[in-house]
Amino acid sequence: MKALILSGGKGTRLYPITYTSAKQLVPVANRPVLFRAIDAIVEAGITDIGIVVGDTAAEIEAAVGDGSAWGATIEYIEQEAPLGLAHAVLISENFLRDDRFVMFLGDNVLEGGIADLVRQFSDSEWNSQIVLTRVPDPQHFGVAELRNGQVVRLIEKPKDPPSDLALVGIYMFDAHIFEAAKSIKPSWRGELEITDAIQYLVDHGYKVFPYVHEGWWIDTGKKKDMLDCNRLLLENMTSQNLGTVDEKSNLSGRVIIERGAKIINSTIRGPAIIGENSRIVDAYVGPYTAIYHDVLVENSEVEHCIVLENSKIVGIGARIEDSLIGRNVEITRSQLRPKAYRMTIGDNSQIGIL
Repeated sequence: MKALILSGGKGTRLYPITYTSAKQLVPVANRPVLFRAIDAIVEAGITDIGIVVGDTAAEIEAAVGDGSAWGATIEYIEQEAPLGLAHAVLISENFLRDDRFVMFLGDNVLEGGIADLVRQFSDSEWNSQIVLTRVPDPQHFGVAELRNGQVVRLIEKPKDPPSDLALVGIYMFDAHIFEAAKSIKPSWRGELEITDAIQYLVDHGYKVFPYVHEGWWIDTGKKKDMLDCNRLLLENMTSQNLGTVDEKSNLSGRVIIERGAKIINSTIRGPAIIGENSRIVDAYVGPYTAIYHDVLVENSEVEHCIVLENSKIVGIGARIEDSLIGRNVEITRSQLRPKAYRMTIGDNSQIGIL
């Protein structure tokens, strides 16, 4: 089997973080989301991987490389515009050929991985299998209607949902998906929708089966989703100390200190992770916080946050919480008078002032 990862989206819901970086490379629990997708695919035994890329292709290729870090082979497939998931399948036909494959949206994180799903599909004669999960608000998702264990209808954001089973964004196909994708027409959005292609398979008698995922699943497209995913991943990590913690510091709960990090006269309450070469000085880091590499937190408090690389948080009198802080950010207390808030803020930012 092969795998196809879709990693071409602009990430507009994560602006301004994604103005300068691919959304799939934003880390949760100190590992980029795209890397977690590759992890799941390789753990399922698939090492022949295609990644569909768009405007951020150069950044993604530089970060992921040729796949050798995973023991895999990776080929990049350029999509000239976001023309739909089924369009991404069509432009990948030369890579996929007649092989059965898993298609994985590169900003999804799924508890437990996909090994069972891949094994089930590999041992079957099904033409497609789609991953579903039960949600409390199915009207906001693509929803599947089942009959006798098979998928009979897919409906995008229905006003009156026939079930609570939402499409997760992980799909299994055989080569018949190319016939389907070539037969459908663009939607009102101007895109070739994968739901229309799957519906074509259903309508033409192909076998489309569901896989109902029982664990958690998160599409990391929004700040809240990123923080939720970070929290869930940190809850399942094991404490480890590869850095330096001085005798005046206190660590409690699950805390991961990565190589080269220094904790000085500080309190860390887990679950939390401190990235490589970061320094926590006279500070408090609370639960569900991921501090990435080369960060300085000094005389400040952070909790339930993601802080990206090369940022500095120094001398902040109030606790920073529920925040996603980008790369190369400096948050400091100004000594200038008169006292005032002085900011350089990107488009679509959200700031709460005490």
